[in-house]
Amino acid sequence: MKDKIEISMPDIELKEKALKVRKAAMKICHTSNEQRRDALNKMADSLVHYSEEILEANDHDFNVAKKKGISQSLLSRLKLSKDKLLHGIDGVRKVRDLPDPVGQVQINKKLASGLILQRKTVPIGVIGVIFESRPDAFIQISSLALRSGNAAILKGGSEANQTNEAIFNALQSGLNKSCLDENSLCLLTSRKDSMSMLHLDKDISLIIPRGSNELVKFIQSNTRIPVLGHADGICHLYIDNESNINLGIKVALDSKTQYPAACNAIETLLIHKDIAKEFLSKAIPIFDSKKIELRGDAKSVSLGVKLSADSQDWGTEYLDLILSIKIVDDLNDAIDHIQTFGSKHTDGIITENYNTASLFMNSVDSAGVFHNCSTRFADGFRYGFGAEVGISTQSLPPRGPVGLEGLVTYKYFLTGKGHIVDDFSSGKEKFIHEDL
Repeated sequence: MKDKIEISMPDIELKEKALKVRKAAMKICHTSNEQRRDALNKMADSLVHYSEEILEANDHDFNVAKKKGISQSLLSRLKLSKDKLLHGIDGVRKVRDLPDPVGQVQINKKLASGLILQRKTVPIGVIGVIFESRPDAFIQISSLALRSGNAAILKGGSEANQTNEAIFNALQSGLNKSCLDENSLCLLTSRKDSMSMLHLDKDISLIIPRGSNELVKFIQSNTRIPVLGHADGICHLYIDNESNINLGIKVALDSKTQYPAACNAIETLLIHKDIAKEFLSKAIPIFDSKKIELRGDAKSVSLGVKLSADSQDWGTEYLDLILSIKIVDDLNDAIDHIQTFGSKHTDGIITENYNTASLFMNSVDSAGVFHNCSTRFADGFRYGFGAEVGISTQSLPPRGPVGLEGLVTYKYFLTGKGHIVDDFSSGKEKFIHEDL
C-alpha cells in the first residue's frame, strides 16, 4: 500500500462490537431456512425503499473522489448507477431463493450397529470483509453471509463512506423487521478499525479482502485469520491457429472492453504465429476504434501494433483500456506464458479444435478456464450463485467466484449408544462402515 500503515491492536469499543457480532453469529446458526430467507426479503425491500438516498449518497462520494483525482478504475467501481443498484437488489432476491447451504448431509454412515456418523455443512461464523470502492459488494456480501448462517463485519473504503452508511442503514432497517439479531451485520468506518480487525482472530473466522493487489497482499501478510481472495487478475486470451478470427475478435473485445476495471477482464492477448498477421490486420482497426492502447512484443509490432511492450507489461493488471499482445509459437508456448505470468484467475482459448481446447483447459492452472467465450463470465451472479463474496485464486477450495457454498464449512456428528473403542480393539464389536 502506498502509505505506511500501522496495525494497531483493537480498542475496547471494537472488541465490544466484535463480541456482539460473534454472539449474533451463534444465534443465526440456529435459525431456519425460512427465517433467513425472510430476512433477505425484508432487506431487499428496504434497499428498494431507500434507493434514492443510496444513490444520492453515492453521487456525493463519486464527486468528492473525482475531485481528489482517484484512479479511473476505482471511480468505475465506486459509481453506483440505478441499474447497478437494482441489479444488486435482484441479486439479494436470487440469493434468497437458492437452496439452503446449511445442514446438508455430506456423509451418512453406519460405523457399527447403533454408531452413526454424519458430516453436515455448518456456517463458518463471523466473516470480516475489507473492500475498496465497491458499494455493490457490500450488498452482495451481506446477503450471502446471512443466507449461509454467518454474521459479518464490513469495512469499506473511505471514498465510499456515505454510500456504505446509506446501504447499511437500509439493510439494518430490513434486518430489524426480521427475527435475526440486529448485530448480525456491523459496519466499521475508520481506517484504524480496518487494520485492527486483523488482530481479531478470536472473533473473526474468515477475512475476505476486495480491492487492490497491494491491499490483499498486505492483509494476507499481516493476520493469523484465514484469508480468502485474490491479489491480481491477470487474465489471458489465446487465439489458436485453428480459430474463427471474427469470433476471436468479438470475444477479445468483450473480455477487454465490457468492463475494463474488472478483475476478470483480459490484460494479455496471445496469438498463434500462423494466424497473427491475418488476425491483427482485422483486429487493430477495431481495437483502435474502441480506444484500446495496444502494447506488443517485437513480432506484433512488426505486424502493426504501435507501442512496444516491456517485460513488466506481461505481469501488469492494467484495469484500463490497455492490452498487451504477444505472438506465440504454439499452444505449449501460450500455456507456458500463462503459467509464468498469470494469476490463476481466468484464462481462455479461442479455437475450433476441441482437442486443443481440452488440452489448454486441463493444462492451465487457473480457477476458470474458458473455451470460445468471454472471460467476463467469471462472476458469481452469471454463474447462477445469486451473488459472490469475491473470487479466490487459491488451489484449495473454495475456488473461483465464491457464493453460498464457499461460506459454509462442515462438522462431524457421531451418535452412539455407549460405544467405546476398547470393544472394537478387543474384537467384541466390529466396524461395518455402511453408507446409509
